[in-house]
Amino acid sequence: MSTLLDLPVLLRLQNLQLLSRVIAEGALAGLHRAAHHGSSVEFAEHKEYAPGDDLRHIDWRAYGRIDKYYVKRFEEQTELRGYLLVDVSGSMGYGRQDQITKLDYAKLLAASLAYLLLRQSDPAGLLLHSAEVKNYIPPRGGGAHLGDLCQALEGTKAGGATALADGLSFLSEVVRRRGVVVILSDLLPSPPEVSGLPGEVPIDYVSQYGALLRARLCGLRAQKHDVIVLQVLDADELELPFTGLTWFEDVEPGPSGLSRLFVDPADVRAAYQRELQGFLSEMRRGLREGDVEYHLVPTSRSPESVLLDLLRGPLRGRVRR
Repeated sequence: MSTLLDLPVLLRLQNLQLLSRVIAEGALAGLHRAAHHGSSVEFAEHKEYAPGDDLRHIDWRAYGRIDKYYVKRFEEQTELRGYLLVDVSGSMGYGRQDQITKLDYAKLLAASLAYLLLRQSDPAGLLLHSAEVKNYIPPRGGGAHLGDLCQALEGTKAGGATALADGLSFLSEVVRRRGVVVILSDLLPSPPEVSGLPGEVPIDYVSQYGALLRARLCGLRAQKHDVIVLQVLDADELELPFTGLTWFEDVEPGPSGLSRLFVDPADVRAAYQRELQGFLSEMRRGLREGDVEYHLVPTSRSPESVLLDLLRGPLRGRVRR
C-alpha cells in the first residue's frame, strides 16, 4: 500500500464510482455507455430492418407476431479512460513547516482518484508537468499499475517554472479517445523575465496567462473530453495573513536568480486580495462558459470531502450505486 492511499477513506468511498458526462469509448467492458451499438449485455431498443443491417440481430419473435422485420439494438458498455495531470512546478511546493504542501495534497487526491478509476475497471494515466513533461504514464488497468502511479507520485518533488499550458497541449495530442481529464494545479503563473525592479511584470500578464489557460482547458472540453479542474491553493495564498515586515521570495526564479521583496503585508493585502479574487473569478467564469468543471480546493480542506464532491456532484450525476 502506498502512503498516499488513505485506506479508511477509500473504504468509505468504495460504493461510489467516477462517472463521466461524456460518452466513453474503449475496448474493454466497463461501466460506461458507448456511442455505438452492437451485440452486448444491455438491450436498448428495436429499429425497423433496413438493407445493410446485421441479419443476426433480427428479432424473429417480433417478426412472428407482427410479420415485420425488426433489429435489436444494444448499448455497449465501455471503459472510461482517466488522465490525471499534476502540476509539479516550484509554486506547488509551498506549505508552512507544520502543514501539508500543495503538491503533497494534490498527490493524495491523484492517488485516490487513480485507485477509484482502477477499482471500477477503468484505465488511469498520469502526467507530471512543470516547465516540461517530467513523467507520463499512459492509461492502463490493474493493481500493479496503481503501484506504478503511486511510485511516480511519491518520487516527484516540486521544482522549476510553470508551463501548464504546454502540459495541456501535450495531453490534447496524446488523449485520443474521449475520457475524463483531471487537472490538479494552483494555476499560478511564473513571472516572466523582464527588465526593471525585481518582481516587476507587465500589468496585463496575469490576465493574458489566465486567458491562455482557459483556452487550452476549454479546447480539451471541445474535443469531447470531460475536464475537471482542481485549483489547489494554500490558505496563506488566499488570505495573506502575515503580520509585520516580511520577505517574500519567488519560488520559481527566472534566469537572473531568486527574486525577493521586503514589504509590510498590511500595506498590500487589500490590493493583493483584489487581484487574486479577480483572477479566480475570471477563471471560474471562463471555465463555466466552456463547460469545464472547476473547484477551488484549499489545502485546509479534507481530501475526503473533495473526493465526495467529485463523486456525487449534483451537476454531474456521477454517482452510480
